[in-house]
Amino acid sequence: MITFPKKQKVLLLLSASSLLVPALHKTAHAQVLPFTSLKTSSSGLGHWLSDITLTGQIEGGIMANPARPNPGYNYGDFLADHANQVQLNQAEFTLSKAIDSSLNEYQIGFTLEGLYGSDARYYHVLGISDEEWKARYQLIPAQAHVDVHLPWLTKGGLDMQVGILQAPMGVEGLDPTSRAFYTLAYTSEYSVPFEHIGAMFNWHVTPMVDVTFGIDTGNQTSFGHSDNNHMPAAYFGFNLNNLAHGKLRIVELSRVGPENSWRSVGHYEADHAQRFWNDINATYEINDKLSVTAEFNYLHDEGVRGIGARGQFAGADAESFVSFLSYKINKDFTFNYRGEIYRDNNNMMVATFRGNNSYMEALAGTGGETVAGPSGHGTTYGDLSLNVVYHPDLGHHIRVFQLRPEVRFDRSLNGTTPFNGGRNNGMFTFGGDAVIGF
Repeated sequence: MITFPKKQKVLLLLSASSLLVPALHKTAHAQVLPFTSLKTSSSGLGHWLSDITLTGQIEGGIMANPARPNPGYNYGDFLADHANQVQLNQAEFTLSKAIDSSLNEYQIGFTLEGLYGSDARYYHVLGISDEEWKARYQLIPAQAHVDVHLPWLTKGGLDMQVGILQAPMGVEGLDPTSRAFYTLAYTSEYSVPFEHIGAMFNWHVTPMVDVTFGIDTGNQTSFGHSDNNHMPAAYFGFNLNNLAHGKLRIVELSRVGPENSWRSVGHYEADHAQRFWNDINATYEINDKLSVTAEFNYLHDEGVRGIGARGQFAGADAESFVSFLSYKINKDFTFNYRGEIYRDNNNMMVATFRGNNSYMEALAGTGGETVAGPSGHGTTYGDLSLNVVYHPDLGHHIRVFQLRPEVRFDRSLNGTTPFNGGRNNGMFTFGGDAVIGF
């Protein structure tokens, strides 16, 4: 977990990708089957290999800022942090064999994903790839896990993933085709995790109820000296599926465990101060064209500020609400809205990182140069984002193509001035991204 030197009094709380919530834009099916010729093989291995899929995609984008902030960063924006500069966000390849939870039989699959680009700076795992790269464009193993379906306990059985996992909490994820916008909400950056080494389980209790639980080494940490403390963390939650005649889905996921670095707050505090992450979201499909999503998040860290004057843990917390609306204009165009209120109660959550490695250095507790936010008793951030996505079916083995022009309005709702080098209480950015994949 990220903590900053005490003199800076700033904390970044990490975000992650959504694995448990329906995507606002569904990813197209893979078209490359490298071992499809083995489908008729008489061997069990050949048949198992036959439906392995290979996909790849490239994403690049820009968010322009007319205020030309000094030192050149869009405050509070991870994926489009460099104002007025085009970035290669992702060039990624995924090799995978999916499991089918509807089949009442033992199954084994896997996912291997490598990602190169500017987004990788925020998705490293300590001890795996965080010290290998110094430039803006970096390389990570975004996923490397074994997937197993076990026909145990109930008719739906139990799904298990073990390895390097993308964190399951929240609505917006790392894959740009799984989310509506190029940029991320504050909640998706500061109040949910990003990556784990561990195991996640999804128990299909009934067609309506899934139970989720898991254990890992911590947010973006590994083992031994590469862990920023010596304790694990755990998930628990549930999904409610097919409510309101199949139109409504509710996902609740909570997480608890120490996340602070011993280098920043001390060994005892790092191992004993708990962080509580809580996220609940609901998606309702009003009709074939219109859907809405609401997300509420609450995060509390008991000891991110170390030991206070009275000898007790000094903590911090944040709460937020995010609303999404998606309207399918026709088969090629979709309009999206996102509105958010994010309350940083101690001004310990929101920050922007200046160096290419500052984010991971802050997580490890070894430094991390930041564009500091406001001081004082807290800031309430507002975000309004709008876009129109052009996503035609191009055929010719093109799995996905989309252009997403976006406008975004950020504002401090209680008078602080975190934006554009500390000059303004608001920020206007515009731009977008392009994605193409096979």
